[in-house]
Amino acid sequence: MSPVSVLVVDDDELTRTGLRALLSTEDDLTVVGEAADGSQVLPMVVELRPDIVLMDVRMPGMDGITATRLLRRELPEPPKVVVITTFENDEYVYDALHAGASGFLLKRARSAQIAHALRLIATGESVLFPDTIRRLAAARPGRPPNGSPGSAPLTGRELDVLRLMASGLSNLDIAGRLYVSLETVKTHVGNILAKLGADNRTQAVVMAYESGFVTPGG
Repeated sequence: MSPVSVLVVDDDELTRTGLRALLSTEDDLTVVGEAADGSQVLPMVVELRPDIVLMDVRMPGMDGITATRLLRRELPEPPKVVVITTFENDEYVYDALHAGASGFLLKRARSAQIAHALRLIATGESVLFPDTIRRLAAARPGRPPNGSPGSAPLTGRELDVLRLMASGLSNLDIAGRLYVSLETVKTHVGNILAKLGADNRTQAVVMAYESGFVTPGG
């Protein structure tokens, strides 16, 4: 299997150098390029075709949120985006998740945590901090009323899967918790995304928290 290719985007050269050095120690991860501003991301993605864009959210030119939206709007098959930030309660992170990012990481995270997160994202999983998402969602005005997210007719089992997704469990962990096969969980996740109109499982989780359907520990 080919290594997971990563484009590193951060306006701070020292941060980019550190991330490249970190990922260079992993046999299954490789940095294919670096960008210092969000405006460079789209052309570099078209040229380099990375699997994942590791994107700073706060940059003085085009920020990571705008760059994420641009990728999803302009490309039929955009790479997965993982935003990286200094503060976990950064409102920019929440906007990036809404824009289509698959998850977020803290810059202070240990090397092993960052590498593990990128591997998860590459397989279609998400990287979230449930308590943080709940706090950010609760701070937003105009949230939908409590209940199931939106008006999608999710089945009881799909609601069970969504709750476990929101708690941060992987598909494999969900399968073990519900005593079903991994393929069954993947089918449920696909149905959930389709019914909610979510681009990825992260957006589905954000919808669940916004609606009040799930809360950490609930």
